[in-house]
Amino acid sequence: MYSLGELAETLGVHLDGDPEVRVTGLSTLALAGPQQLSFLSNSKYLAQLERTHAAAVILRPEQAGQCPVACLLSDNPYLTFARATALFAGEARPPAGVHPSAVVAFDASIHGEAAVGPNAVIESGATLGAGVIVGANVTIGADCHVGAGTRLHPGVVLGRGVRLGEHCTIHSNAVLGADGFGFAPSASGWQKIHQLGGVRIGDRVEVGACTTIDRGALEDTVVEDGAIIDNLVQIAHNCHIGKNTAIAGCTGLAGSTIIGANCTLAGGVGVVGHVEICDNVHITGMTMVTKSITEPGSYSSGTPMSSTRDWKRSAVRFAQLDSIQKRLAELEKRQPK
Repeated sequence: MYSLGELAETLGVHLDGDPEVRVTGLSTLALAGPQQLSFLSNSKYLAQLERTHAAAVILRPEQAGQCPVACLLSDNPYLTFARATALFAGEARPPAGVHPSAVVAFDASIHGEAAVGPNAVIESGATLGAGVIVGANVTIGADCHVGAGTRLHPGVVLGRGVRLGEHCTIHSNAVLGADGFGFAPSASGWQKIHQLGGVRIGDRVEVGACTTIDRGALEDTVVEDGAIIDNLVQIAHNCHIGKNTAIAGCTGLAGSTIIGANCTLAGGVGVVGHVEICDNVHITGMTMVTKSITEPGSYSSGTPMSSTRDWKRSAVRFAQLDSIQKRLAELEKRQPK
């Protein structure tokens, strides 16, 4: 529980209201009660602001006159709200030490301030830095390094030689360091190409549940500092993801994709292998990237939703486009010059 005065000081914003009012949590404008904090970052919710029962609302200074309750005035309400969530997250930190059921190789190195949970497996040569939290049933492969302050949620698997930076969060059942999908065709079937590279993750990276980041074939697969990756994302071998890039759920990157810094890939994006995307690119949902992108900006592909009847008609026309183009070219040739 925090007072509004404490919240304003901690969040670095100005309070317009009683600093002694106590706040126990966060909620939406529509549902917040008199001991909860809310926020307004989208003007389409102004009607809800006028009816809110929150203890206080985080909003822009110019919106304070429309607020019936106390205000925390911020030039970036959504960012201030994000910082406030950390105060109310309530995620308990387990005590330092190794659970008796964990299996730890004799030559693994675990910092005295690290916490290793039940049934975790830590293999030969692995190192864990100060403040690392290893959840239940985590497997850390041989020669892995987990940087200080990083948290591995239950069920995470790190293959051999994975290197994680500091203050990362890896959510449950993510797999980092699985073999890349490398096979050579032969007369008798597929010959496996053993993946000899690793996975290198920078600092402050978050990886969602059930996401897979494959190890490189020869060189490492790399995710740079500050990148955030959603649930159910597939990152193939030898991809390189730049700083502060965000990748939403169900996106798939084929091998050797290079993505620059400060990019955003919305849900369901697909990227073919061996292409490069420059810095500051936004790719909208369900887009298929089939060639390199060299200019910053927003890119899309696919067709918008329509009724099934209209979509079927359009699909027929798609198939006719080539013949239409050829007929148009013939007609243009016949035009007098």
